[in-house]
Amino acid sequence: MKKLYFLLIISILISCKKESPKAPVKTFKTPAIILTDERKVQIDTATLNAFKSETLKQFYQSSENKTVWGNLKKRTFVLSLLKKSDELGLNPDDYKSSTLEKFEKRISNLKDSELATYDILLTYNFELYLTHLYKGKLDPKKLYTNWDLEEKTFDVNNVLVKAFNTDKLDSIAEHCQSKAEPYKQLLEALKIINTFPDDADIGKIPSPDKVKITLNDTSSSLINIKKRLLFWKDMSGKSDSLTKKYDQKTFDAVKRFQERHGLAADGVIGAGTISALNFSKQKRKEQIIANLERWRWYNNELSESYFIINIPDYSLHVVENQDTTLVRNVVVGTSKRRTPIITSKLRSVVFNPTWTVPPTILKEDVVPAMKRNRNYLAKKNITIYDSAGKVVDPKAWNENNPGKYRYVQSPGYNNSLGLMKIMFPNHHSVYLHDTNHRNYFGRNNRSLSSGCVRIENPLEVAEHILDDYENYSKDKIDTIIASKKTTYIKITKKYALYQWYWTAWSKKNQLIFRADIYNLDSDLYAKLRE
Repeated sequence: MKKLYFLLIISILISCKKESPKAPVKTFKTPAIILTDERKVQIDTATLNAFKSETLKQFYQSSENKTVWGNLKKRTFVLSLLKKSDELGLNPDDYKSSTLEKFEKRISNLKDSELATYDILLTYNFELYLTHLYKGKLDPKKLYTNWDLEEKTFDVNNVLVKAFNTDKLDSIAEHCQSKAEPYKQLLEALKIINTFPDDADIGKIPSPDKVKITLNDTSSSLINIKKRLLFWKDMSGKSDSLTKKYDQKTFDAVKRFQERHGLAADGVIGAGTISALNFSKQKRKEQIIANLERWRWYNNELSESYFIINIPDYSLHVVENQDTTLVRNVVVGTSKRRTPIITSKLRSVVFNPTWTVPPTILKEDVVPAMKRNRNYLAKKNITIYDSAGKVVDPKAWNENNPGKYRYVQSPGYNNSLGLMKIMFPNHHSVYLHDTNHRNYFGRNNRSLSSGCVRIENPLEVAEHILDDYENYSKDKIDTIIASKKTTYIKITKKYALYQWYWTAWSKKNQLIFRADIYNLDSDLYAKLRE
């Protein structure tokens, strides 16, 4: 009966979990565990099998199915990590922290079967914690169809046993986390936001009396606007002396707030600024936690040289030998035609590219325009070809079967791809490129493309990555452009491409946020806490 009782306890504990540590894709060999002289008991095979975890079985096989957590210092350290896992954006409830502490309080009175159960639960939840730190709790491939990331494999047993045997559990959590600077900035952001008090007493900012509030205006909305600015420390002062006047001090504070949130820092209070101000502390904290999860999906260590694009920040950074050598504004896909998340490698630069109309744009843009005006494509220097490669007169174009044609735009300054594109392997037929809408880079909201990433001053980017290795100087590139001949240049230097998505970080002890243009944050946080 006692055995049956403990198996029942284990079954209940397992059923409460949202997931278990998944068996690695590879078959890893677990090193032997060095046991100490503290109390240890034999683990019943049926008890271990109840967890249905190959990882757990392999772990205890390396200890000859004996309990391993007899050392008080090691147990206490693991329990402490699980209890304060919220400091890393994780949820202590996922690791049954309170249940484990109850076992620990009774440790000296536990029967052998209870001790075995406690030992297994401690290992199980600690490995789950380490796995979440390394690769995240959720699988992006199951959440999103347009996320192409390298699968992260993790030999959690090897990592844990090595730390266990060398008495280096104190560094194991750090070892499992990303080394990338944005991830570290996110952890710092979580620390910073936890220093802010509760903001429940600050009501939402009502719609202003005017569409936009400008310097020296008077508005009842300004009372709560100023309270928010005081709360987020963009403005100093006391909340009991606030007025409805938009004075210079508030104007300067609004500009600081706007800059932190990627808004046009003009001091004009419009819908975008009010929307950002109306975020509560809790919502911002949830946003940070969602971003931490996303960063755990990405590579733990970045390449020596790489392009990294933050889609919601509309920015491209070229990093070489840990030094940012180039920064550019970019235009990204709309919420309807999203820029995909990609990890890839740059392959070639194409000068004077042609552009072939993709299926989505054909269906949603070209076909309706051609039905209205058969000269639509000709005006854009786009030629229609049939399956045999012959030119089709627009008048002979069959509007009922537009998919049987190929639509190619000739090279030139007004080509949809502009004067160049950068190619990299991916499953979405996207690339980095110039644009014929160069005025877009002056806009604050640059979620405007059909999925590809458009780069500001792209010829300078091409020169930067080609000149040192292929000797393509500005003059040589200008000569190629003037020829209007499509030219392919292989990129010799190894650049990784990280086309990623994060909407929060910190900088110089300040919280930085960006608009969640694809509405991913709230949904991701909700799934993390399910």
